[in-house]
Amino acid sequence: METDEFWAVIETARAATDKPFDEALTDVLAELPLERILDYDERFHAVHGSVYRWDVWAAFHLIGGWFSDDGFIDFRTGLISLGREWFERVAASPDSLADHPLVGSSGSVDDLEEALLQEDANYAALGAYDRVTGVKDSYYDAQEARAASRPKCEDVEPDMGETWDFSDAGEMRRRLPRLAALCLEKDDDDEEGYDGEGHED
Repeated sequence: METDEFWAVIETARAATDKPFDEALTDVLAELPLERILDYDERFHAVHGSVYRWDVWAAFHLIGGWFSDDGFIDFRTGLISLGREWFERVAASPDSLADHPLVGSSGSVDDLEEALLQEDANYAALGAYDRVTGVKDSYYDAQEARAASRPKCEDVEPDMGETWDFSDAGEMRRRLPRLAALCLEKDDDDEEGYDGEGHED
């Protein structure tokens, strides 16, 4: 599946505002031929992997206030769910998430975190494939068969770029100044209202 077609699938799912993104995406994929569902999944993993970088992870850490492999998987899927324009903006500069409409006078960083943790959308292709075949886990068998029919490729470690200490507020402010201003200020406000003994001032 070419990049343009992949993003057309994502935009079609995003347009279905009557249901969660993951459900809409599964519905859209279930309308495709089985081989196209597998093609989508390959492209999904390529796009998803393209933002497997420390600077994007730092943005996730700032927004969520926590750090985990599973959380970062869901976060990158959430970036895809924002659509091509925002995904490419963030890929170019993770700090641009500070400009997202969910962060502003009517929203908060918490709203953005909730929107970006798209765990179930990771499994949209699986759900669509199994729905079409009517056979549970048929998706995994099809994936294995496809992989077996192709030449094996040597695993290559991804280049995640330069890493740094995410607990260093000064470094976060230097590398992601706008996002850090929003998120670290929020954390400071939360701490000011908490006396350490379970009571707010």
